[in-house]
Amino acid sequence: MSLNNSYSFQQSWFFDSNSMHKTDLQALLNKRILILDGAMGTMIQQYALDEDDFRGERLKNHHKSVRGNNDLLSLSKPDIIKTIHAAYFEVGADIIETNTFSSTTIAQADYSCEHLVYDLNYESARLAKEVAEKFTSLNPEKPRFVAGSIGPTNKTASISPDVNDPGFRAITFDELKQAFKEQMQALQDGGVDLFLIETVIDTLNAKAALMAAFELRDETGVDLPVMLSGTITDASGRTLSGQTTEAFLISLSHFPLLSVGINCALGAKNMLPYVKELSRKAPFYISVYPNAGLPNEMGEYDETPRMMADQLQEFLDDGLVNIVGGCCGTTPEHIKAIAEAASRVAPRKPIVVQTSELIG
Repeated sequence: MSLNNSYSFQQSWFFDSNSMHKTDLQALLNKRILILDGAMGTMIQQYALDEDDFRGERLKNHHKSVRGNNDLLSLSKPDIIKTIHAAYFEVGADIIETNTFSSTTIAQADYSCEHLVYDLNYESARLAKEVAEKFTSLNPEKPRFVAGSIGPTNKTASISPDVNDPGFRAITFDELKQAFKEQMQALQDGGVDLFLIETVIDTLNAKAALMAAFELRDETGVDLPVMLSGTITDASGRTLSGQTTEAFLISLSHFPLLSVGINCALGAKNMLPYVKELSRKAPFYISVYPNAGLPNEMGEYDETPRMMADQLQEFLDDGLVNIVGGCCGTTPEHIKAIAEAASRVAPRKPIVVQTSELIG
């Protein structure tokens, strides 16, 4: 990639003064650390739902099991989803994510539910926005935002699913971009305030999502902020597709992002060196939302709210982050402890980064 070393990235460049969503978020991010919500799946598990709960009336006679397809609950059990959103707002979250992590035609194909993708995204956005507006009306000094959650899909553009054919791909870049664009259009129609492209394991998938977002912006004239969050999969410090944190940043830094960060896969303690690197080099706001530690042998997460907040304290005290929350295993209690810790410190200050610094 050819970069002009004389060009300076400046935080103000990323915001259009005509976009209320962006200017509101920028003002808040410069003032304090914003709190993202915690896990949706962890909370859903507490309801011990069965197959009929996921199906609802709409999929009563569906030919395939859909239990575990959490995104369907926005249609079949909307009150549960709204209750979870409200629980996170009640403990201090500024931003909640829509229940749409797997709401692309690609991911929903596993359940033969591709035909529901528009409704899944639209209704999830509408439900979240309804709750956000209620909480904002109760305290206008603390506006609440809805981020449209866009997960990585179960197919990647960089990795072959066939060990005997490394050149094979299960999906094309254009197919990914189209699926993401369909999802984003519905989320936008439903009223989200920003997009969150999260748990990125493959940078090429992320580029497809980002191209979809900015094509949609150009076509509709609606300029929603975009958060991007990658995942470091193990102690090697790389994404699943093999990039280091720095390479991940360089690959995507030409997009006008609101924020870049890391979520999932690791607990806070193991994320620290990678977040430090992003904070030192990224010309964007920085987000982090770790799991509640690493999963135990039963696949559960053991870190208590206090343990997690204590581990995130170094991120906060060192001024590394602007947005902080929780991923797998986290609950409203975790987010409450994190919000209390974050309220006592200042946010990371916006920086100007020369492209030569990104390269070197």
